[in-house]
Amino acid sequence: MNKLKRISKVFESAQEIPIDDSSRIILMSDVHRGDGSWADDFSKNQNLYFAALTHYYYENYTYIEIGDGDELWKNKRFSDIIYVHSNAFWLLSKFYDEGRLYMIFGNHDMVKSNAKFVDDTMNQYFDEREKKYIPLFKNIKLHEGLVLRHRVTDHKILLIHGHQVSFLDYELWWLSRFLVRYLWRPLESFGVNDPTSTAKNYRKKDAVEKKLTEWVIQEKHMLIAGHTHKPMFPEVGCHPYFNDGSSIHPRSITAIEIADGNIALVKWSVKTKDDGTLFIGRDVLAGPRKLTDYFYQY
Repeated sequence: MNKLKRISKVFESAQEIPIDDSSRIILMSDVHRGDGSWADDFSKNQNLYFAALTHYYYENYTYIEIGDGDELWKNKRFSDIIYVHSNAFWLLSKFYDEGRLYMIFGNHDMVKSNAKFVDDTMNQYFDEREKKYIPLFKNIKLHEGLVLRHRVTDHKILLIHGHQVSFLDYELWWLSRFLVRYLWRPLESFGVNDPTSTAKNYRKKDAVEKKLTEWVIQEKHMLIAGHTHKPMFPEVGCHPYFNDGSSIHPRSITAIEIADGNIALVKWSVKTKDDGTLFIGRDVLAGPRKLTDYFYQY
């Protein structure tokens, strides 16, 4: 299937979430929660992530994870990830219990497209200390894409991970998973980067961005993706392809906020007060801009 048609198919079948100027949504992707080992890229930023999510929870945001939330290429057992990062999953479950959590699967957690996998691993988990099953995301539905639909203007914003435009990461994701798990993961310990990774290959990043932008131009809808780990926030008047970046940058995590009718790209990082005290703080990297300024005028 043509790559742009594949995106359109996701767009046409996606669940719609109504929004307006009172809505508060935080978009993150490429968290890559791992098993706590040396190969867990998320571990170094887990405190940043928890602090950011705590802020958004108390500020009444809806959390939408747009793919690769969990690293299920390097790791076989989802239960190991839940056990190591139980505090993050506890907080995510609080969002879910209040109807404020949506999850999209990406290439590194493509197994979540399997309903049986979701039923077996995400409804509940076994707590080793309590020696019993604890509810997690009961009856959760995982999505390939979601659409934010503006109640007033009726414009739509497509949310996808972005791997749909990569043959290796979509049709051959199972082969990529095998190579990452059994070849590139061991080699990473010797400083060898995975050349097939979109996040670490500038040529692949550019190809993905080009295809996603082509879809925006062709279909005249705003699109927000992840996958490349490269934040994108266009100026008003440019084609509205956005990217929220990732949560595994060596010193920060990035996200896209939609709040009070505006959209902004933000960064969470460790900062220093004048007295030398460390704290976790938020910086606005781009925006805020009026969300409706990015809608195509038909």
